[in-house]
Amino acid sequence: MRTVVYGMMVTIDGFIEGPNHQLDWPIIDDELHEYVNEQQRSKDTYVLGRRLYEMMEAFWPTADQDPSAPPYIVEFARIWRDTPKVVFSKTLDQVGPNARLVRDDVVDEVARLKQQPGKDIDVGGASIAASLMRHDLIDEYHLFIHPVVLGGGTPMFPALSDQRLLRLIDMRTFRSGVVFLRYQPADAEHVR
Repeated sequence: MRTVVYGMMVTIDGFIEGPNHQLDWPIIDDELHEYVNEQQRSKDTYVLGRRLYEMMEAFWPTADQDPSAPPYIVEFARIWRDTPKVVFSKTLDQVGPNARLVRDDVVDEVARLKQQPGKDIDVGGASIAASLMRHDLIDEYHLFIHPVVLGGGTPMFPALSDQRLLRLIDMRTFRSGVVFLRYQPADAEHVR
């Protein structure tokens, strides 16, 4: 069975974007980007909502064509293009290359994908993750906590009807002050 990973850049006060969807706050240097690239190589499917997909698709498909792009940008551009994407949207009419548009229930689709052979599944976006959390479909949480306080915006985690107990299974601190935390549900049978 594949592992479903919800990972995001998040502020110290728990937001993944500012009140007006700003994403100008992450501290992403070469060390952090190279680490993210390494993690992304273990995934073979991205599950995304419309807004995150459109933002990523606006930049990454051609980011490696800039002659001044550093190697870690070139590498992630290739990872982005090569990784199949499942985009959930009721408003988009079409998606780009190597992407599939799905209008149906995200829970059913991810449960089906999880049963297929393959590498890890990367979930991007708070609303999709919220649905999957409510149905216990997330196997790992990857938080890149940035030393930034926004005071408002889109929270990484939704309001839930019951608490979720997690177990820390890995952590790393970067020169920039960003801290990576990797969690599994506490009732997971074993550390993956």
